[in-house]
Amino acid sequence: MPTVNSVPHEVVQQVAEYFSILSEPMRLRILNLLREGEKCVQELVEATATSQANVSKHLKVMLQAGILSRRSEGTSAYYKVEDELIFELCNLVCDRLATRIEQQARHFRDFSLANKD
Repeated sequence: MPTVNSVPHEVVQQVAEYFSILSEPMRLRILNLLREGEKCVQELVEATATSQANVSKHLKVMLQAGILSRRSEGTSAYYKVEDELIFELCNLVCDRLATRIEQQARHFRDFSLANKD
């Protein structure tokens, strides 16, 4: 396994940029909506209750990263998830967070029960 120092800066930069896509809550909301299948921009605008400019900005970032694909039909643009790996990444993170929250809840319950004596 290569050491961190042997990984070219450009590679580390590209990995960081890919992960940064998931750091924006609106992008996660849009991805969750697209999990159900292809949607046009207007459907995404209505579902997120935000502006078309905001939705389009986030769609553009994900399209450029290769996570989404786009097709036009008349005056409408339709987007779908091209890179299904993004859902696996989200599932891994959500599972980890759920485990941590469950552990915290157990600690709170244990603390609460200990104080009832």
